[in-house]
Amino acid sequence: MSQNYTGSNSPLITTEPYKELPVNRYVESSRQLDESENNEEIQPFLNDETPATLSVADAIAQMLENLGVSYAFGVAGGAMASLWGALSNSSIEVLNFRHEAGAAFAATEAYFANNRPTVVFTTAGPGITNALTGLFAARGEGAKVILLSACTSAPQRGRWAIQETSTYTLPSGGIFTSGALFNYAITIESPAQLPQIFRKLALAMAQPGGFVAHLSIPTAVQTSLVEDVALPQLDVSPFPMTASKEAIAKSVELLSSGPFAIWVGFGARDAAAEILQLAEKTGAAVMCSPRGKGIFPENNPQFVGVTGLGGHASVLTYMEEQPPLHTLVLGTRLGEPTSFWSSALVPKAGFIHVDIDPEVPGVAYPHVETFGVRSDIKAFVEELLQQLPDAPHSTTLSLPHPEHKAIEPAPDVDYPVRPEVLMAAIQKIIVEGSDAVVMAECGNSFTWSTHLLQFAEANRYRVSTGVGAMGHAVTGVLGTALANNTKAVGIVGDGAMLMNNEISTAVKYKIPAIWIVLNDARYNMCHQGMKILGLKGADATLPPTNFAMIARGMGAEAIVVVRESDIEAALEQAIASSVPFLIDVVIDADRPAPSGGRNKSLAAQGVKSSPAKSAAKQVSFPMV
Repeated sequence: MSQNYTGSNSPLITTEPYKELPVNRYVESSRQLDESENNEEIQPFLNDETPATLSVADAIAQMLENLGVSYAFGVAGGAMASLWGALSNSSIEVLNFRHEAGAAFAATEAYFANNRPTVVFTTAGPGITNALTGLFAARGEGAKVILLSACTSAPQRGRWAIQETSTYTLPSGGIFTSGALFNYAITIESPAQLPQIFRKLALAMAQPGGFVAHLSIPTAVQTSLVEDVALPQLDVSPFPMTASKEAIAKSVELLSSGPFAIWVGFGARDAAAEILQLAEKTGAAVMCSPRGKGIFPENNPQFVGVTGLGGHASVLTYMEEQPPLHTLVLGTRLGEPTSFWSSALVPKAGFIHVDIDPEVPGVAYPHVETFGVRSDIKAFVEELLQQLPDAPHSTTLSLPHPEHKAIEPAPDVDYPVRPEVLMAAIQKIIVEGSDAVVMAECGNSFTWSTHLLQFAEANRYRVSTGVGAMGHAVTGVLGTALANNTKAVGIVGDGAMLMNNEISTAVKYKIPAIWIVLNDARYNMCHQGMKILGLKGADATLPPTNFAMIARGMGAEAIVVVRESDIEAALEQAIASSVPFLIDVVIDADRPAPSGGRNKSLAAQGVKSSPAKSAAKQVSFPMV
């Protein structure tokens, strides 16, 4: 399964010379990091005059600086005190969070905000395991994140050390070794390993796509001196992955054979201008995944809607009334949150599917004819613009567009707040009235936001689909606001806010995060979904919570909104505030969220209301 989707703007790994260390320089021209690469292919100059005054922890901090890391998020502990100190005394801004999962979510979103690799740091034992969910999300989202963790020193392993972290207490496979969770993982047992580790990381950061690494450093090794080890000074430029001439020619041939649609995903976010040119040049209809909102302007007459979770019926109308011959898929896996694997979204002659991961094309729809192209999206579209002929403009005149029902007048007592009224106010005050990045938590927050908000530019809207962990947006909003140096707004549910929030962290570091809490005293996607599926007896309710009181108790500004007439003023107050701000909105819990497609998908997978106990297959209702 594909893990990573990004465009071509990988950060340039330019590295300032070490002040304490000799310079060791080379340029790597390989397009892919190869674990089995022969080191003899590269002959860096070595200098044996490295002063033995630098500890491993200090050397790691300097290497991270040279990789372009600006922020480190985590929770400290005694086992990694030396490493924590080294980071804190470097140019990297160190932020101490309240929970490692929140730190990892924030690191993920900071990467997407400034396109620079980020660091998560944890102590041994629970520090590592607490961070795994956030790192799982980082891998699924396609971020570049490096985990620095402490582990038990070799002489103490197997002797019941405090928070022992070793193969006696944790499985090494998948946590301390490369695999499904980490693209690269290693335990540093000697300073002599550092040059090769740094080399691998530098090459990985220059690759297109995401990369999640884990460096585990035993407590004793952190203070070891770097003696007789020449650390390389690397200058590795990013390299786009371009399609072959044959693949471009075949794509042009297929797309020229009849009308086609463009399906835009998150991996195309760095090619927004080129995709707009392609659509205008060819007259193609454009749809997008939930993560792809805004890459193609949603107010453009060629936009037919969002697919998948929280999506628009106008997409199906288009596919029924004006079915394309082919669909050009750009940077999306077409997984369940994007397509529900619906046959109604399959074009008559199949897909041309472009992605940097060669394993992606054909996976979501294995029985549909698919021409797969491995390429950076921007480079591929630039080639198409040179070779595809123009199409008549008349082809776009009758395309369907997302239709939003007119909001009914407010009742005599405008309490509680209807979610669609809240979204209309967010559209006006936040989306159109500011430059804030908007993030939506999983659950009904996701479906309401995706369905009703409209964006005309890329990188203004963020959701997590593959993992869909509760708490991602609640805590990730800190990373976005920090790295983007602007307001960031999290539209979140009360369940997620109770599970994992970092209000205290935002207050400590004066991060201008805004939380808009949809407070309905329920895990409401679960509650509504169970009802629609005919499954009874499960309790998804929560005790009523005053989130504004909690936020103020942590030092943030906060306000409770119970009436629709007060929403816009509250949003304006939050945008104008210079400190973290929470808006606790008591919403109508019974308004059905636009998540019918998800319920149909679950039903198709066998989730039924059969009461048979002996043969019933127990299936929980997922949040995304």
